[in-house]
Amino acid sequence: MKSIKELYKIGKGPSSSHTIGPERACKKILSKYQGDSYKVILYGSLAFTGRGHLTDKVIQETLPNATVEFSIDKLVEHPNTMDFYIYKDGGLIAEERYYSIGGGSILRKGDAFIEGEEIYPHKNFDEIKEYCIQNNLQLYDYVYQFEDESIKDYLKTVWTTMKEAIHEGLHIEGNLPGPLEVKRKARSLLYNQSQKNSIELRLISAYAYAVSEVNASGGTVVTAPTCGAAGVLPAVLYYLKDIQKYPDARIIDALATAGIIGNVVKHNASISGAEAGCQAEIGTACSMAAAAHSELTNGKIDNIEYACEIALEHHLGLTCDPVLGYVQIPCIERNAVAAHRAINASELSYLLMGTRKVSFDTVVETMKETGHDLNSNYRETSLGGLAKLFKNKK
Repeated sequence: MKSIKELYKIGKGPSSSHTIGPERACKKILSKYQGDSYKVILYGSLAFTGRGHLTDKVIQETLPNATVEFSIDKLVEHPNTMDFYIYKDGGLIAEERYYSIGGGSILRKGDAFIEGEEIYPHKNFDEIKEYCIQNNLQLYDYVYQFEDESIKDYLKTVWTTMKEAIHEGLHIEGNLPGPLEVKRKARSLLYNQSQKNSIELRLISAYAYAVSEVNASGGTVVTAPTCGAAGVLPAVLYYLKDIQKYPDARIIDALATAGIIGNVVKHNASISGAEAGCQAEIGTACSMAAAAHSELTNGKIDNIEYACEIALEHHLGLTCDPVLGYVQIPCIERNAVAAHRAINASELSYLLMGTRKVSFDTVVETMKETGHDLNSNYRETSLGGLAKLFKNKK
């Protein structure tokens, strides 16, 4: 498995596959060629939902004199495919094909996927757990053992970025960009004093909405594991920090634990909605947040695994069907629901420990198979589900 730095990427929303990935591909093109104009053709999910995900905007902001075309008819080998045509003095000098393979990672056609070196010697949770038990390690100790010495500083930057996204989102009102005219709700959730709702429900929801609304606006977030699911883990951690008073040093440990869980899913299945539906994004984010919560409140590796298993198992089959291709409906609300579900999974794992029958690795494998079985309409194309049937009520 690769470094968790490749899981926790810092960049512009609203989609790691649709904005961070294409932005990185554009920068690769710029570093290799000295063109004076560019044409980019988007295929698959990038074509179907690229406008709503601001893919064309980030490409045109990164590549000078770039035109962007959306091809929804041509079948391609990967759901997030981009063709780059580089021109100089009016003539075509080169063309390249790139794939946005999830979580902001990219792959050039013809290249082997070599993003980062393999730093973890174990390939699944069972192997990691066995190693930790044999060596009396917490999951975060395991991360610190195999990552380089900069990992804690990097996680501090990740945590700072998460907090900044929450603070920004809590102080902005009005509507999100785009034709849906979705009202920002984070600030109103923060100050809603209704006695019918618990403080935990209100605050965690506010924090999740805050990050998700910043993401939907093209602001800076941390992929955890993706932009579309970026609000889940920060919401849980911020609540534990702000209300439960866990110190920053322990939050960093929890981020490390959550990161290795996300890594297991990324390595053995997928974290891309275009490949495996929203179960791969929100489901993984929920497991990561459940792991972080269990790390701080319990710390036992069996409880952490059980919490992650519950969190992912009950997102199996979740479709990715963003209305009009925007990461707004149902995505933002889904982040808040998953944040609460993560805490529920953590607490339930503690109550039911000793009764578990299903391993986390089994659920990860199941998620991968389920994702492959999903009709393509439910994998971030906006051609099925809520995206197809939604009727806007103003």
